[in-house]
Amino acid sequence: MDNFLFIAFPYVALTLAIGVGIYRHVRRPYTYSSLSSEILEKRKLFWGSVPFHYGLTLILLAHLLPAFLPNAAGWLLGNQLRRLVLEVTGMALALYTLFGLIVLILRRLAPKSLVQAATTYMDGIILFVLLVQIGTGVAIAIFDRWGGLWYLHTAVPWFWSLAVLHPEMSTVVSLPAFVKLHFVVGFLVILLFPFSRLVHLVMFPLQYLWRPYQVVIWNRRPAKTGSYPKEVAR
Repeated sequence: MDNFLFIAFPYVALTLAIGVGIYRHVRRPYTYSSLSSEILEKRKLFWGSVPFHYGLTLILLAHLLPAFLPNAAGWLLGNQLRRLVLEVTGMALALYTLFGLIVLILRRLAPKSLVQAATTYMDGIILFVLLVQIGTGVAIAIFDRWGGLWYLHTAVPWFWSLAVLHPEMSTVVSLPAFVKLHFVVGFLVILLFPFSRLVHLVMFPLQYLWRPYQVVIWNRRPAKTGSYPKEVAR
């Protein structure tokens, strides 16, 4: 089972994410967006979307730092005070993100609402998976102290072994069950990525840089000359 979860499954998830993502972009380009429901309900969306997006972005950057700048991450975690500050900050960001996600879930569960009517099965699946992912992250921050330090020496070597096509899972199989669940669900999010609204994360409107200017024609009668104030008419 460990061979499947920590060697085969990551490659399956990445392959589907890239392959299906490209296929969807080519065949169904107009679905490659967040399919925003802001027009249906805005207040809860604001209080859910802002904490979720900002918190999750910072947490992902914190996960990527040890992978690409291990020396800098080692220096930050090498001092007890800095390590404590990072732990508290990470826990606060995790709770901030979890709060936003719960608001987004409750927003879509509101009975007889337009948002619930526009919610698909995939929306429900991806929200549940994200809840498990962020929930296990919070559990790690609370019950498995100094996660940043052991993450640098366990998960990062495993990630790089997958990247260079020489998978080595020995550094992660001995970790607690909820930590391994966090890793597996992370790749499950990647697998579901091209089937959900999450695809909007990789869309950048670069074509706006070279598209021609839009011509706007006002469909209204011009104001009469005499209707302007005297100081404007002069």
